[in-house]
Amino acid sequence: AAVDIQPACLGLYCGRTVLSVNGSLETYGDCGVCPRGQRTDDNKICRECTGSPDRYDWLYLGFMAMLPLVLHWFFIEWYSGKKSSSALLQHITALLECSIAAVVTLVVSDPVGSLHIRSCRVKKLSDWYTMLYNPSPDYITTVHCTHEAVYPLYTIVFIYYAFCLVLMMLLRPLLVKKIACGLGKSDRFKSIYAALYFFPILTVLQAVGGGLLYYAFPYIILVLSLVTLAVYMSASEVESFKDLLVRKKRLVVLFSHWLLHAYGIISISKLDKLEQDLPLLALVPAPALFYLITAKYTEPSRILSDGGNGH
Repeated sequence: AAVDIQPACLGLYCGRTVLSVNGSLETYGDCGVCPRGQRTDDNKICRECTGSPDRYDWLYLGFMAMLPLVLHWFFIEWYSGKKSSSALLQHITALLECSIAAVVTLVVSDPVGSLHIRSCRVKKLSDWYTMLYNPSPDYITTVHCTHEAVYPLYTIVFIYYAFCLVLMMLLRPLLVKKIACGLGKSDRFKSIYAALYFFPILTVLQAVGGGLLYYAFPYIILVLSLVTLAVYMSASEVESFKDLLVRKKRLVVLFSHWLLHAYGIISISKLDKLEQDLPLLALVPAPALFYLITAKYTEPSRILSDGGNGH
């Protein structure tokens, strides 16, 4: 059988598209960029992504979906004020916006009309940054082979953020105008204005650091949840279990942080071995318990008074 000898396809992510298939014989095009939804195999041939995201991929997508929701809740709480009774409804609306955006994003992704998505497997960090690996065979002309090797984990986040922004602009202003009676005219829309700032920031974060976030997000969740829990308890002057029970809001914040702790632990362990990984979830309340037990010994006024007595 005649063998079609072609020049080597240079570059880490350049490949040849399959033009036609005749039985077991395939005809390939020139070396270049693979079409969307395909990536190169070991033989530098562009193959369609037929796999599905694994558990860690879904956890990553869940983390990227949670970011705007958590920021929505933070700014709603920040700007709602103590006199406003509209915060709860705004929290629910933000949850509804992000949930609808997530479902719509999955439905419009390939295969369209299904909550399942097909994807390419992430093999290494460079898969997220194919634009950095365009070859220059003669050191003059560059062969552009930039494509989404981690399809669709990179672009699906942008689509989700776009739907979140559209739904927020459609739903939230009407709701805030109706129910935010306890706020001044200039304050009632501040949580929406904040979103108009943080959505571009999240978009740039995904565009530049998507690959880094993919590998680091479990540890980011654990560190941020620990720091924010300590800051919240300190700012709320929580020093005992009794202080937690005084206001229901404090319990809600505590349980929310516990859920984040659990999410981070699950993301790190991936629950590959249930008998080993599930007991790790018992560590979820540990930071809060440690804080409550040691808070009375680290009270600044007490430290100052003890220091004064010592002198």
